[in-house]
Amino acid sequence: MSEPDGFPSLGSRVLRHVMAPLALTWIAGAVLAVAVAHFFTQNAFDRSLLDDAYLLASNLQQDRGAVRLALTLRELDTILYDPVETTHFAIAGPDGALLAGEPGLTMRPEVLQLAHRYGELDFNGQVLRAVTLHRNQPIPIDIVVAETQVGRTDLLRRLLLYSLVPQLVLLALVAWWVTRLVKADLKPLAQLQQAVDDRDASDLTPVEVPATTRDVVRLAGAVNSLLQRLERSVRAQREFAGNVAHELRTPLAGIRALAEYGLAQKDPASWREQLERIASSQARASRMVDQLLDLAVAHEVEASLKLGPVRLDEVVRETVLRFLPSADAKGIDLGALGIDVPTEVVGDAILISGILNNLLDNALRYGTDGTHGPPAVTVAIEQATDVTVLSVLDNGSGLPGEVQRKMMQRGMQGEAGQLLGEGVGLGLALVAQYSHLMGARMTLGSGPDGVGWASRIAFERRPAPEAVAA
Repeated sequence: MSEPDGFPSLGSRVLRHVMAPLALTWIAGAVLAVAVAHFFTQNAFDRSLLDDAYLLASNLQQDRGAVRLALTLRELDTILYDPVETTHFAIAGPDGALLAGEPGLTMRPEVLQLAHRYGELDFNGQVLRAVTLHRNQPIPIDIVVAETQVGRTDLLRRLLLYSLVPQLVLLALVAWWVTRLVKADLKPLAQLQQAVDDRDASDLTPVEVPATTRDVVRLAGAVNSLLQRLERSVRAQREFAGNVAHELRTPLAGIRALAEYGLAQKDPASWREQLERIASSQARASRMVDQLLDLAVAHEVEASLKLGPVRLDEVVRETVLRFLPSADAKGIDLGALGIDVPTEVVGDAILISGILNNLLDNALRYGTDGTHGPPAVTVAIEQATDVTVLSVLDNGSGLPGEVQRKMMQRGMQGEAGQLLGEGVGLGLALVAQYSHLMGARMTLGSGPDGVGWASRIAFERRPAPEAVAA
């Protein structure tokens, strides 16, 4: 089987849907870590700058109206010493005149209105981090302390390295673990695909797949259910082909024999007689083909059949009325018992009608030889403890004793193949199949006191409509 182009595998899609949120979460965490690290690093270094500015301010003295810094160069080097950074300072009076420090080290005027303010400034081609401290005592002065940013940048880089690298390692471990688990969970699907790909077209047995998750079990069950339906369909087709080959062989051979015999005769009356026999044989063969088709269809509708409440008395009444003209033409007494009481069963009206059609057709054809008096066929509805029994009885000679004993021993004949194997005809095969589809039990045997033949169908019983309404 060729691989479809343009479609990702289920495993890659699952991994993408899992890892993409994880990666986005890691990126968001990294951005947050950078912001937090930058904030606290900046605060720590800025606080050191402000401490230096306050230290310088505390060492200012006023002498004869002039302000001077009471610190020697050695003391200034000690206060402002940093092994990494280079520190600069400037002290300006109220008129902006430089009192101490380095000239040109000033911040924008609007910044000087606050007690202290941080910012960046350009000094000698370098971007420095600076703080400006404004004091009103002994006179209004501004103290600017600025330093390079090598140390704080290096510290920030190390903080990010020590925080983000472990997170990245954990993300890689999670990705490896999730990939491993996803592949393990999807392995039964790959096994199911391989099992189906390796199957021969004629092998419709259930697929064995290890049950790891409920979804895999459901998918395997759906595949096996489909295989079962296909197996039933294939079996029905095979049975239909076998039934056609078996059942049509005899009537077609008879038609051919009649035609050959008629062709050998020279009397037109003989031709007419043979043609009438050929027409009769063709009618029987046509009816047999119709029954075979009905039998094949019965196998096909098994999966989609929906059963419900059916008024059995109404179906029996309609069917008997439909067969009355044919029975009267043959001089057969066709009657019905038990149809004056409303009776509901669980089934399908079309299948029940098909059962009655086949049973009545068989009874009118083969059960009216007058062995036990005037020909009579009776359709009866009888109520038992938990079932409703539909029966078709005749007073003919029935089947031979040994056949009757076999049929009685077999009891319900649920499969068409069993019925055909006993040679009882396609009509009863259809009745058996229809009964099986509706969950009814079919029994065949002799009538009351061993007279004639009786076919009985036991349906699941339902309360009478009046009782339900009450």
